Amino acid sequence: MEKVALVTGVSRRIGIGAAIARALAAEGWRMVLTGLPAFDEAQPYGGDPEGVPALRAELGGDVPYLPVDLLDPAAPAGLVTETVRRHGRIDAVVAAHAYSTHTPLGSLDAAEIDRHLLVNVRATLLLAEAFAAAHPSGDGGRLVLFSSGQRLGPMPGELAYAVSKAGVENLTFQLAPLLMPRGITVNCVQPGPTDTGYADPERLAAVARLFPGGRWGTPEDAARLVRFLCSDDGAWITGQVIDSEGGFNRYR
Repeated sequence: MEKVALVTGVSRRIGIGAAIARALAAEGWRMVLTGLPAFDEAQPYGGDPEGVPALRAELGGDVPYLPVDLLDPAAPAGLVTETVRRHGRIDAVVAAHAYSTHTPLGSLDAAEIDRHLLVNVRATLLLAEAFAAAHPSGDGGRLVLFSSGQRLGPMPGELAYAVSKAGVENLTFQLAPLLMPRGITVNCVQPGPTDTGYADPERLAAVARLFPGGRWGTPEDAARLVRFLCSDDGAWITGQVIDSEGGFNRYR
């Protein structure tokens, strides 16, 4: 029987969410994809107006895409319900979404802090709850979360993002023992600096020197790890935050 995944954070073709969708599709997964292209369009790096239609065409044209703002507290459960309605089941949730803006000490805004916590932490927790509720009989599944590397080094310009991603990592530890009795594994991918088109050439060159391999991570690097965690071979791995970042040196 074909397996079904809900993948969040899908918008730009160069993004991690799109790479995950491609990797799972190559393994025969059916999917529902979701994201918020309007958020990317408002960022300095810009959006990808043809990204979603092009990705859906690449995947065969019939993959549902739901543009959803995860600030809506009803959105996470709604996405899980809609995935089950469309495909009859849900075997994995890959929460690759992230809200990130400039939040340095000295100019913190309460509403902006709240947005980080609501999208990155609350929505992820509600996705987990809805996913667990879809598996009352213990038939198993995969919950894959995404964090960032601030546990390993500071990010002074994005304090709210750093703190919210620390919360996502803690969710991994809290949820894993609760969901494993249902056969659901819970793991968190920390992909390190990943070239998704947001860095200018100067920053690309400077950060590349901090990698022993001389290059940034790619979305495909993250997607391969997600594919493994969602496979049968990943069934005995849970409660882990996996630093998959090519030996990145944060202090050199």
